[in-house]
Amino acid sequence: MIEAFFEKEYWVVDFLPKQVPEKGGGEFFSVEHYYLEPSHYAVLREQFSDILLKLYCYYDLRLFMDDDTEGIFNPDPELLASHIMDNQHNLCILIGASKALITLGRDGTNLTVYAPSEDLLELIRMLAGAVGLFVWKPRQV
Repeated sequence: MIEAFFEKEYWVVDFLPKQVPEKGGGEFFSVEHYYLEPSHYAVLREQFSDILLKLYCYYDLRLFMDDDTEGIFNPDPELLASHIMDNQHNLCILIGASKALITLGRDGTNLTVYAPSEDLLELIRMLAGAVGLFVWKPRQV
């Protein structure tokens, strides 16, 4: 069920405002490593948690961790935030009636949003902007 989303259009919620060019100068990997250090990563995870908890006010959620196939329907907000913050699992979150999917890898520096409606994408843009993050569509193959 979840695998079908990976073939759909997607956007990312990221600390950068647009995709870094493949051969454009700069030190992307050094900066990404900086954000993966525990103290900085905790801030990024807090931003992701804030977005997802606020999104939860508008939509039902089903939380899947790692290879879980059942998921947890409308998890307790503290449980949801805890799993986002502890970064021990790869998370997949179905939004609404399985119409969109958000993924967050254990060591991910972005959320990936698959198949969002225009309304959902606009809401995610507003929530991301409120915590200083950006939403953009990567080059897709």
